[in-house]
Amino acid sequence: MPQTPPFPSVFGTSGYNKNLYQTKEESYAGLYYHDNNLVSGSLEALIQHLVPNMDYYPDRTYIFTFLLSSRVFIHPHDLMSKVCHLCVEHQRLSDPQAEKIRIRKIAPKILQLLTEWTETFPYDFRDERMMRSLKELTHRLTSGDELYRKAVQQMTQALIRKLTTLSQYEEALAKINATATDRLTVLKTKPQSIQRDILTICNDPFTLAQQLTHIELERLSYIGPEEFVQAFAQKDPLDNDKSCFSDHKKASNLEAYVAWFNRLSYLVATEICMPVKKKQRARVIEFFIDVARECFNIGNFNSLMAIISGMNMSPVSRLKKTWGKVKTAKFDILEHQMDPSSNFYNYRTALRGATQRSITAHSSREKIVIPFFSLSIKDIYFLNEGCANRLPNGHVNFEKFWEMAKQVSEFMTWKKVECPFEKDRKILQYLLTAPVFSEDALYLASYESEGPDNNMEKDRWKSLRSTLLSRV
Repeated sequence: MPQTPPFPSVFGTSGYNKNLYQTKEESYAGLYYHDNNLVSGSLEALIQHLVPNMDYYPDRTYIFTFLLSSRVFIHPHDLMSKVCHLCVEHQRLSDPQAEKIRIRKIAPKILQLLTEWTETFPYDFRDERMMRSLKELTHRLTSGDELYRKAVQQMTQALIRKLTTLSQYEEALAKINATATDRLTVLKTKPQSIQRDILTICNDPFTLAQQLTHIELERLSYIGPEEFVQAFAQKDPLDNDKSCFSDHKKASNLEAYVAWFNRLSYLVATEICMPVKKKQRARVIEFFIDVARECFNIGNFNSLMAIISGMNMSPVSRLKKTWGKVKTAKFDILEHQMDPSSNFYNYRTALRGATQRSITAHSSREKIVIPFFSLSIKDIYFLNEGCANRLPNGHVNFEKFWEMAKQVSEFMTWKKVECPFEKDRKILQYLLTAPVFSEDALYLASYESEGPDNNMEKDRWKSLRSTLLSRV
């Protein structure tokens, strides 16, 4: 099969490919085009359009877009069953007398489709029903042909490796979270036993920014493209079955990544509020400003925004005497870059610049683009909410899903970048497991550092202290 181009180049500026479907004369009813672009169709027609035949193989943009969006309407394992049925029945693969030439023509195309599915949406195959259908279909294709048997073996081994790596990542994540919880418990019971702070672990902003980038790229790499759809998917009104996602993890890796952003924000606030001396608090703030600037230079916008969010938390921003000792010019520039006004216009401009740099990059460092993830999710959420999944005639609104696929395909490119920086296990361990204060604990530490300014703060301080004493 000819190689299809990588994701960024296959989507046009309008959100879908201008050159689709010119190699196939449409013979299956139920697909509707406008200016040669597929804009809607019945679910059955779209499924039929996914399955290759002797003279046709679907464009990669269509495969990605349909596999991404179809789960809104049909379980992946049900889709796989329909694909298998079409492959077997329509191509007469069930006929033992089928000509070998015919099978040799169609088998590579079906294997290519299955390879694209297993490579791009491997998490679908955590479902035993998916694996069963995959084995049944590939067995039909490969019986008696050693060449196809080897191709199937390679595809299956690559899939199993990906799923094994995912399971190991989930176990490691659970251990990290358990360690962080244990250390927080120790902090609450024996505050004096937690001696370390970020500056004793790493006092070089560039090094810390590099280690943050390691965490970001690792967590990004495990998010499946389907999680963006599954995070917001609602029950299809034409589906009488239960929700498509009630029987497996919908978006656990996406949620873990959002949880990392929140942890980093709270870690920054904790590190600033912990020191007793004003001079030390100011030093920590200036350090994190420098870390944020290095993150911006790297293209790590997610860590940058998490750090800014941590410094803008009320328990930190109210420390006026501390901020009075900080040179804030650099912080003001960073805040300007991430200013939310005009729908984050400044950030989106910087993101476009980083994306362009990535496309023309000569080194792996220049390829790094880590978007402000919460905003990316928000963009997809509003696209999902603002456009109907189905048109009034019941057809799938494929224009919407072209646009969604375009947004998700950018993320697919960014998450494949390997971090070029050397790992520092000690710093990574601290960033991932150091105890962080809750919002109440942050306020309490803030009031202990710089007393309440008004009656409302005084009342809150008294309340927090009495709550703390009652727990001891």
